[in-house]
Amino acid sequence: MTPDSFVARLAAGAAAGSRKGWRGFIWMLKILVPISLVTALLAHSGAFDQLDFLLEPLMGILGLPAMAALPLVAGLLTGIYGGIATMTVLPFTVAQMTLIAIFLLISHNIVQEAIIQGKSGLHPLKATAFRLVVSCVTVMVVSRLVPADAAAIVSQAPGALPSVSVGAMLRGWSLDAFLMALKIFLIIMPLMILLEEMKQFNLIRHLVKLAGPLLKVMGVDRKVGMLWLTAVIFGLSYGAAVIVEETREGQFSAEELSRLQLSIGVNHSMIEDPALFLPLGVSAFWLWVPRLVMAILAVHLYILWQRILRRRRLKTAAAARA
Repeated sequence: MTPDSFVARLAAGAAAGSRKGWRGFIWMLKILVPISLVTALLAHSGAFDQLDFLLEPLMGILGLPAMAALPLVAGLLTGIYGGIATMTVLPFTVAQMTLIAIFLLISHNIVQEAIIQGKSGLHPLKATAFRLVVSCVTVMVVSRLVPADAAAIVSQAPGALPSVSVGAMLRGWSLDAFLMALKIFLIIMPLMILLEEMKQFNLIRHLVKLAGPLLKVMGVDRKVGMLWLTAVIFGLSYGAAVIVEETREGQFSAEELSRLQLSIGVNHSMIEDPALFLPLGVSAFWLWVPRLVMAILAVHLYILWQRILRRRRLKTAAAARA
């Protein structure tokens, strides 16, 4: 590669990453602004107080207050940005935001991504149920492990906030929304440029070879290593075209695809999505490690279960022949 071609590729990657980063940022604003405004208005009106009796028992199981239901539902239906937009205008502690972030990192945009998984190896209902169960289990475990000083901070309920005028509330919301948008912009743009540079220089395929030992730990076959890396780096939505097209060729077994889908159902978009929660003060450890551990456990439990089923089938077949 000549110096000129290297510079040209570098410039092309930077330009493509900037364009995609800007489009993604604008798209995010279309979600963040209206959802955060509606949430701020609901919080200001004290509407959440009326839902406590219904939501508190369910959220209590997850170690969260009743108002946490709103960002969870927003994230499930609209994606990470919808959940973040809702979180930013509600008075959560750092520990509570940590639990909400973990749930949303595993289970977000659940309808669209279940369809994607359904087209590439795992039934949509199974994919949805699996992710929701893993989200709840992970949050319940982490809720007992988050630092005591963070968990001890008591946040005010929306109805207990000092009474302010709608105008003052809107001014405060505008400033908070602007600062949050700025922080997310400063995170998304360099990440998108980096990802485009990796594509320009065909580094992802080389990463598959380097990721061989990691794939083994994750319980994923090397044959689907490219698909795994695509989902881990770009996410289920952004990497959908590659994942669906590759699986359509039928070169993978049902078990290889099942392992892949279980792993990436928990462990996808490991660069961009967790980074979006960093401006909220959530620890990087809780944003990356629990999902990685749960993905490993889930796939290896699936492998163990498949071995048990195969042994049972063999014993049944042997008994029938006898």
